[in-house]
Amino acid sequence: MHDSTAAAAAAESTRVEWRAWGADAFAEADATETPILLSLSATWCGACHEMDARTYSEPRIAANINDSFVPIRVDVDRNPRVRERYNMGGFPTTAFLTPTGELLTGATYLGPDGMRSIVDRIRQVWDEKGADAGRVPRAVADEPTPADDLDTRIEEHIAGQLTEQFDPHHGGWGTDAKFPLPRTIEFALKREPQQARQTLDAIAQHLYDTVDGGFFRFATERDWSDVRHEKVLETNAALVRAFANGYLYTGEDAYREPAGATIDYLTDTLWTGVAVGGSQGPGQGASYYSADADERADQPGPRTDLTVFAGGNALAADALLTYAAYTDDDHAREYAERVLDAVESDLIDTDSGVVTHYRTDDAVGDTDLLEDAARVVTAWSTARQVLGDDDYTAVARAVADNALETLGDGAAFRDGPASGHGLCDRPLRPIDTGMEFAEGLLDLAAITGEDRYREAATDAVEAFAGAWDRIGVQVAHYGSVAARLTGGDLVVDVGDPAGSDLHRAALRIADHEAVVVPDAADVEPGTARVRGSDMTASTPEELMTQVSESIEPPAT
Repeated sequence: MHDSTAAAAAAESTRVEWRAWGADAFAEADATETPILLSLSATWCGACHEMDARTYSEPRIAANINDSFVPIRVDVDRNPRVRERYNMGGFPTTAFLTPTGELLTGATYLGPDGMRSIVDRIRQVWDEKGADAGRVPRAVADEPTPADDLDTRIEEHIAGQLTEQFDPHHGGWGTDAKFPLPRTIEFALKREPQQARQTLDAIAQHLYDTVDGGFFRFATERDWSDVRHEKVLETNAALVRAFANGYLYTGEDAYREPAGATIDYLTDTLWTGVAVGGSQGPGQGASYYSADADERADQPGPRTDLTVFAGGNALAADALLTYAAYTDDDHAREYAERVLDAVESDLIDTDSGVVTHYRTDDAVGDTDLLEDAARVVTAWSTARQVLGDDDYTAVARAVADNALETLGDGAAFRDGPASGHGLCDRPLRPIDTGMEFAEGLLDLAAITGEDRYREAATDAVEAFAGAWDRIGVQVAHYGSVAARLTGGDLVVDVGDPAGSDLHRAALRIADHEAVVVPDAADVEPGTARVRGSDMTASTPEELMTQVSESIEPPAT
């Protein structure tokens, strides 16, 4: 199931004799009692290609690496479980491992001098201590998660962290590098809307490519300067949804237009013919992206990876459907359906619920990854809400049931099967991806009426609730899911089919966490009802009044 493409391509472009991640490389390291140099790289990563050109292509460095290590190259997009266990804080990552995969030390980018120094140091440590120098990172040490009961303090604390960590001068959260944090923006839209809007404005101003379209990954400075010009599917899809939700709350074109233009980027530049490719590299860096359209036409274009990843495309489908729900945009709706069809036909076994990470002519990705399952359950649940076809519910249920069975690990969820080479045989329980899955389970519970999905989401939140006071804005999504569990979901059952006036009005409720069920079984045609209410609405205006009354606090 491993992919040798990254290793083969790197071997051609550098002087290092890269191996692929897998049994052969680890067996070689074990048989020769040789440490491993693990290079985590990405097609879109400009610094990775620079390190290949400056460091790994230097003849003496390459010779030292080939003589002293078993060098392994891993594409982080194709191997997310390896990425999450060995990431040293960014890419490229350069990690040094024992033959069994325990960590000796690591760094990110290393120039020639830095590589010479660390290679000499690792040689000395290995000669003195050997494999005893290895360690298991705390994240995969199989310690129990900090469990506790669900509490309203979770949402309150994270909402407080929004203000504590917000940058009022530049927008965004934190005082160092600025990442867009789409999930944090969505959490803030309901609790600190001015912060959310200021951050969306900053992202549109600094991270949006006004010539070719699409959003860049992040900026290294507090004022959103020194932009890193890679564009990856996950960032762009998540920002389409965040900007669309900004439009939902404000009705302002300043948020609708970047979302719509980014959809054009996804369905044009990154479009493979059937779905959305994974990423686009930085091109010539600042010189390319400071040029206008005519000047760019004379330069080599950015490197594009058109691998179709299940989770990334599910996220894209969810974003396109969200935008279509608020705007009636036919282009977004059509391409969302095309993405759903492509992923379902090629990457989902709808009988077993098994999702395959990717599939190309030369490789097949891992199966049963939490990241893929979470995004598929969410997207297919959104499709049921927006498009109305109950076949989407069946797929979401199959994938959710398989993930609950295969990835359930007490209350929390593992990121994938607890098997594989290196540290991949150790469980990793990521809170952020776990909350993506919990959100999808809550949507599915509302659509199907099956409490077991809500119970599993509750367990996932409670698995980390003992550390509620240490959770910051970077995982604000944890607060969103906790709030839905403590406050209850806003669910609107519509007796009419998708596309009716009542259905369209329900989708435009100013609460992006609301769940809308068209063709609901227990509601008369021509009416809609907020679940739990005794009143029904027969017009969009009546429905909006009923929703307003249902979310207003009771009179005292």
